[in-house]
Amino acid sequence: MEAARTKTPRKPVRKGIPRNLKEPVGVYCRVRPLSFPDQECSCIEVISDTTVQFHPPEGFNKLNRTGNDKETQYSFKQVFGAYTTQQELFDVVAKPLVDDLIRGKNGLLFTYGVTGSGKTHTMTGSPGEGGLLPRCLKMIFNSIGAFQAKRYVFKSNDRNSMEIQCEVDALLERQKREATPIPKTPSGKRQVDPDFADIINVQESCKVEQVDEDSVYGVFVSYIEIYNNYIYDLLEEMPFDPIKSKLPQSKMLREDKNHNMYVAGCTQVEVKSTEEAFEVFWRGQTKRRIANTHLNQESSRSHSVFNIKLVKAPLDADRDNVLQEKEQISISQLFLVDLAGSERTNRTKAEGNRLREAGNINQSLMTLRTCMEILRENQMYGINKMVPYRDSKLTHLFKNYFDGEGKVRMVVCVNPKTTDYEENLQVMRFAEVTQEVEVAKAVDKATYGLLPDRRLRNQIRGGPVGDEAMVTEVGLQSFPPLPLCEILDINDEQTLPRLIESLEKRHHLRQMMSNEFARQANAFSALLQEFESAVRNKEGYNQGKLNEKDKLISGQKLEIEQLGKKNKTLEHKVQILEQTTSIYEKDRRNLQQELESQNQQLQRQISEQCRLETRLQGMVAEMTTKWQKECDRRVAATQLEMQNQLWVKDEKLKQLKAIVTEPKTEKPQRPSRERDRGQDRATRRSASASPAQCLFQPDQNAPPIGVRRRRSRSAGERWVDHKPASNVHNETVMQPQVPRAITVSVPSEKALAKCEKYMLTHQELASDGEIETKLIKGDVYKTRGGGQAVQFTGIETLKQQSPGGNRKRSSSAAAPAQPDGMESEVTDVETRCSMAVEMRAGSQLGPGYQHHAQPKRKKP
Repeated sequence: MEAARTKTPRKPVRKGIPRNLKEPVGVYCRVRPLSFPDQECSCIEVISDTTVQFHPPEGFNKLNRTGNDKETQYSFKQVFGAYTTQQELFDVVAKPLVDDLIRGKNGLLFTYGVTGSGKTHTMTGSPGEGGLLPRCLKMIFNSIGAFQAKRYVFKSNDRNSMEIQCEVDALLERQKREATPIPKTPSGKRQVDPDFADIINVQESCKVEQVDEDSVYGVFVSYIEIYNNYIYDLLEEMPFDPIKSKLPQSKMLREDKNHNMYVAGCTQVEVKSTEEAFEVFWRGQTKRRIANTHLNQESSRSHSVFNIKLVKAPLDADRDNVLQEKEQISISQLFLVDLAGSERTNRTKAEGNRLREAGNINQSLMTLRTCMEILRENQMYGINKMVPYRDSKLTHLFKNYFDGEGKVRMVVCVNPKTTDYEENLQVMRFAEVTQEVEVAKAVDKATYGLLPDRRLRNQIRGGPVGDEAMVTEVGLQSFPPLPLCEILDINDEQTLPRLIESLEKRHHLRQMMSNEFARQANAFSALLQEFESAVRNKEGYNQGKLNEKDKLISGQKLEIEQLGKKNKTLEHKVQILEQTTSIYEKDRRNLQQELESQNQQLQRQISEQCRLETRLQGMVAEMTTKWQKECDRRVAATQLEMQNQLWVKDEKLKQLKAIVTEPKTEKPQRPSRERDRGQDRATRRSASASPAQCLFQPDQNAPPIGVRRRRSRSAGERWVDHKPASNVHNETVMQPQVPRAITVSVPSEKALAKCEKYMLTHQELASDGEIETKLIKGDVYKTRGGGQAVQFTGIETLKQQSPGGNRKRSSSAAAPAQPDGMESEVTDVETRCSMAVEMRAGSQLGPGYQHHAQPKRKKP
């Protein structure tokens, strides 16, 4: 539980960074010159500016049983040979990092290699050849020296951030520090320590171009070492105790609000010059742990981390003071890391503490290599494997840089001696992996929204006031000299007048200067009043912001209390859930046992069922054969019966079709006179009526049609006048004229749905060669299937006869009965057609064909 409470929140993983916003880690190689070139042979050869070649020494393959004597080549961003100067290395590797530091971007530079490969020389340097660290300090103060803020204007806190103090607070802080007996921070005006005077005496001076002159800067340095995976502050002043010496306490890593790692409680010293900063570094260097080993007389036993923190804040709109807003502070850091050299115990002959130190050094370097390999795998294969930063304090401190907080540069130092060949191969493999790791590019920070060139305009504004003050000061000192006042002669009348004139001039000049002083005092008083009003306004503004902050803090405290209560409630719920989980786990185990026993019982039942099924299958097969024979016999009988019914229906349909479609073959008989008279009367009655009302009246001897209630003719009945396209116009007078009729050539469901009556005009050739027209009438009804059905109710016959035979045009409505009592053709047709003929919508068939209509499909 304690470990869970102290665990820092995990930083959100940055996903989806475009490739053009990334850059690989810059890896450089520096080859150390041989100490005795005549006595030693080199196993490393510089082929080009970016490539080195390794030659295996004699006997190496036999000793290690590799069987591989091929030469290997390794490529870097740039390779520096044995005769490369410190300035050349600085210009390529460290100078771009200092440029980014001045512009508000972070940087990380570390040296890596085996013991004795020249890492410390590259970082610190030697007398007359300053390394990367003093040259970085020199460039920083050359660039911002004229724009530094006064001491203690910037004040660091314990949360890895900075605060701004006003001039009064800074002055009080300076006085307080000067009064304390604690050793003072070294001043830049003090004489330089001769121990490192030659190291910081850099002949080449460089500076950053286009420094923001509208801001002030402050430089803070800190120096730590990581020894046996513990962090120690090399600048911490331990109180002297003559009785019992106190060991230094290790520091802890913390994470700030921006998810950046820092060393909690680390000493940060504000420096104002290169000499002062390097003196602080040298003071911490004397406390660093080094030891004499078999390979190096002064071997570093820890990783040293020198941090240069640059604080930048803009000037206010008045161009006089620093802007008192914490949000406008820009902090950038440059870490210079001198890693301890990797070594093998069989070569160093280390024992005791040296052996333990070597093991911790190798373990931290192995963790660094593992992190690089996993970062490369995640970027190459698009996976999100966890990087083990927390396995080592070194990787945990710099994990933000590998996640994209700034540029990362590494200088790989190699010693070309043949004895270091195998260790150098491991260093080269690590360098290859590191070069393939990509980090996000640093983004320029936003500007402050103030007018540029404020400092320059302030100097121009303050110029005349300074000149006037200087003129006043010169005037006070330029009184006309007094003449000689010695009177040697009583009659001397010139000395006193000259003295009086000189005194009058001095008095007049004094009066003018007094007036000028009073004028300047009034002007200064007015300026002072303006300043006081501005200060009061600023205090009111700060008080308002302070009240807002207090409200915000009170709200946050209330929220923290609520979250604390909620946390306790959740912890109680978690305990209950854990207890419930344990109960459920017991129930699960019991149920698992019951399930296993039931499974065994089920298996036994399944085996019994299989045996039962085997016996039943034989019985089923026997019964199936028996019933199959019985079903075949019944199906055959049913098929025979249905074929007989189908034959009867076919015969009826053929008769109906013959009635409707076949021409007459028998010659009609001559009716008697009585029938002629009755026919004439019926013809006259039908002629006086409307054609639509001339319905066929069936014969008395015909079989009755199903009685149905008919609608009144006054209800406005509509007819479907079906006239096939094959009919011909016979030019007769008695043409059927049906009002409100829908004339169609092919009956359709739409037409039948709108009407109540149906009439088919049918033509055939009579026995005398004349065309005979029949009007077949019927009623339209709706069916249960959604279609329309027609029930024929009558037939009218229109026949045209030649006048030579003394015949009249007659209608079948007045046809007399046959004398022999036989049914007429019309009566027979009416009798056989008194059934509903159901027609399908859109059918091309005529009456007499029966099929079911289907309802219309609704549109979706």
